[in-house]
Amino acid sequence: MSRTSQFSGFYRLTPKQRAQVVKEYADLTDEEVRILLSTGSLKMELANRMVENVVGTFPLPLGIAVNFLINGRDYLIPMAIEEPSVVAAASYAAKMTRASGGFFTSSTEPIMIGQIQAVNISKPQEAKRLILKAKDEILRTANEQDPLLVSVGGGAKDLDVKVLETKSGPMVITELHVNCGDAMGANAVNTMAEAVAPIIERITQGRVNLRIISNLATKRMARAWTTIPKEELGGDRIVDGIIEAYDFAVADPYRAATHNKGALNGIIGVVVATCNDHRAVEAGAHAYAARSGQYSPLTVWEKNKDGNLTGSIELPMAVGTIGGATKVHPVARIALKILGVNSAKELAEVLAAVGLAQNLGALRALAHEGIQRGHMALHARNVAIMAGAPEEMVDGIVEKMVKEGKVRLDRAKELVEEYTKTK
Repeated sequence: MSRTSQFSGFYRLTPKQRAQVVKEYADLTDEEVRILLSTGSLKMELANRMVENVVGTFPLPLGIAVNFLINGRDYLIPMAIEEPSVVAAASYAAKMTRASGGFFTSSTEPIMIGQIQAVNISKPQEAKRLILKAKDEILRTANEQDPLLVSVGGGAKDLDVKVLETKSGPMVITELHVNCGDAMGANAVNTMAEAVAPIIERITQGRVNLRIISNLATKRMARAWTTIPKEELGGDRIVDGIIEAYDFAVADPYRAATHNKGALNGIIGVVVATCNDHRAVEAGAHAYAARSGQYSPLTVWEKNKDGNLTGSIELPMAVGTIGGATKVHPVARIALKILGVNSAKELAEVLAAVGLAQNLGALRALAHEGIQRGHMALHARNVAIMAGAPEEMVDGIVEKMVKEGKVRLDRAKELVEEYTKTK
């Protein structure tokens, strides 16, 4: 049976109805649906094994972004996020791209970089030459640490060496290039770096200090691109407004920070839902955005010869589908099943498409109606609940606050009191 991620009125359904749609789409079991609908799906004994000093768990809303067509295939996108409007914006942006075929993506091999820092070296350039000469021994030793990874085509594939002049003196940095397969790879890379450290010390006659993975994963890149017909956006004025907003971000790092936050809203929502390392992804993205010496946008927006909007994104994407919490957390396992990705590379490409969609949604809102109109309408629900509104009053209070343009806690409390008196 053919499946589509294109849904009209998905947001109007109840959580149970949405879960039923997702169940049929992703072939979930009744137990998996029960876990999704439960706010206590992470059992305390499991949480206590995942991190230290556990006192409880912290649920986040798990939403589904719809309408995503990536490389000709439909995807439902699970997003764990507390911020209103993000899931809706991603879904709407994805819908606009379908008229031109959706999103298209590519990625490099899942290569992570492990750094071994050597200090107290009198002849750093000679040390660099000797390390490169011992490349085969170093790679062999690294690969002996993870024969399973090597057996499936991964492992240490290459190395590089650089000399840094620092306040502490010259440093010789050996960088292992490790194909991590479908894992994010931190444990494998760090283990390999530890194993080759004695070889580096013997060769350089120096002292090895740090041996650790780098989260600036420039050898593990994900890219996505799309074209949006101007009619889908609302005409030439909106296209020009989006490009002007992008040009602002190119020229000003203060704007670029918020521009990139818009893209990462979508990416991090999926990364959290799949229990990948969102701190590593964000650190890599921001470092990559600053690689030229000025912090810049991760996306590019232009107008083609037909006046339509074209967009692309490129960023490091260190994520995995095996290992760590991705296979331990019950909801993360279900999130991966809903996504239906078959590899870490595919997950990285989906994340790039989600980031591009989220950035598009934010820019269109800014260019068309201002970010507050849609965002505040959703935020108003939280304000109404904070004011103590019972469920049956929430919609009426939200409608009133939005109409007045007064989405504030004090006004919500006044309305709760008014509604209570009239009941």
